[in-house]
Amino acid sequence: MTADDLAKLHAKCFETPRPWSAAEFSSFEDSAFLLTSPNGFLLGRVVADEAELLTLAVDPVARRQGAARGLVDQFKGRAYAEGATVAFLEVAADNTAALALYHNCGFEDAGRRRGYYRRPDGSGLDALVMRCLLDHQ
Repeated sequence: MTADDLAKLHAKCFETPRPWSAAEFSSFEDSAFLLTSPNGFLLGRVVADEAELLTLAVDPVARRQGAARGLVDQFKGRAYAEGATVAFLEVAADNTAALALYHNCGFEDAGRRRGYYRRPDGSGLDALVMRCLLDHQ
């Protein structure tokens, strides 16, 4: 997938937080890894012994078919293989589907960032910080 492909799919999946541009995806080219499935992708990175799930997008018409779960599982395995012992992510507090996915994948609530995201109307939306301890995934 090209940066343009990633940006187009991201725009189909997100309004809040705002979708990323092709330039933003390109900026991670040397510092992150991309995992793909036929209908989605996950961008993650490992720094020292911590992994960060930067973004996950699955085409809305292909959701609830296991693609996101598969990508998260691949992310955890890759992060562990690269030396991470813990993984973090941020998710919009009102994204119930993503919260259920991440909880089912072993992530736990670790904190809250108040007003972290901006809705199109300018109001704030909290981000939940989640973490997952990694072991022989």
